[in-house]
Amino acid sequence: MITKAQIRKLIQTAARARRRAHAPYSKFHVGAAVIGGSGKLYGGCNVENASYGLTVCAERTAVFNAVAAGEKKIRALAVLFHSTRLASPCGACRQVMREFGKSMPVVLANLRGGYRVRTVDDLLPDSFGPEDL
Repeated sequence: MITKAQIRKLIQTAARARRRAHAPYSKFHVGAAVIGGSGKLYGGCNVENASYGLTVCAERTAVFNAVAAGEKKIRALAVLFHSTRLASPCGACRQVMREFGKSMPVVLANLRGGYRVRTVDDLLPDSFGPEDL
């Protein structure tokens, strides 16, 4: 369960991170934020590379920032896309999110202030996770 106040804070953190995105090729600036198990917020932005396959999405950057800071649990994630419609994370990001639980809330937000909340399981049904090892 995620509160409206948490959603607002996640989207605000994602918006700040989005302003730091490095997207010289696609011009598609994305920001993301997670709430760690400690309750602390961590942001991330997409970082493109001239060797396109080495680009890293905002969602993974936010998760990796939280883990690098010592978080073992991710409570929720928000992603703010450079779009007026509600987009959705790529498959690689969905799989990284899955590592932290199928029921984790994921907030999908756009530049018009719209958002919707899904779970990782909604985004990646029948997924492979730690319990499958």
